[in-house]
Amino acid sequence: PHWKDKLNASDPSPYLEAQPLYPDDALRQVLMQAIEQGVKVGVITWLSMDSSNVYKARTRKAKREWLKAHGIPCQFFHGVTYGTTKADCVRCKLQKGEQAVLVDDNAKVRKGWTLGDTIDPTQGDLIEKLYELLDL
Repeated sequence: PHWKDKLNASDPSPYLEAQPLYPDDALRQVLMQAIEQGVKVGVITWLSMDSSNVYKARTRKAKREWLKAHGIPCQFFHGVTYGTTKADCVRCKLQKGEQAVLVDDNAKVRKGWTLGDTIDPTQGDLIEKLYELLDL
């Protein structure tokens, strides 16, 4: 409740309190299988618009704590300024010709992704799509 008011007041608690869209164990299982197959799993997340450096740091910390609390594995984490092109955060991690999959609920972000496939986690079954896409 009141998450937008909290964010406007530079309160990072909504990032700690958010409920996962999918069961933790199912997401953790598919991501761990992907990692075992050599897939790099990372999180690139936008921070709040027009936030101070202090709030950005608190938000990064809260988001990392959320991932840890829910047992979501990731090998790298980038909490970036709102509006940053997410592909720019990954391009340097890819070998020549290597592709990346973006899971993002923002259609504009997915449309701007040029490094491989995208998945909208709000449409259909994310876990099933990941198993299919990653051929696990």
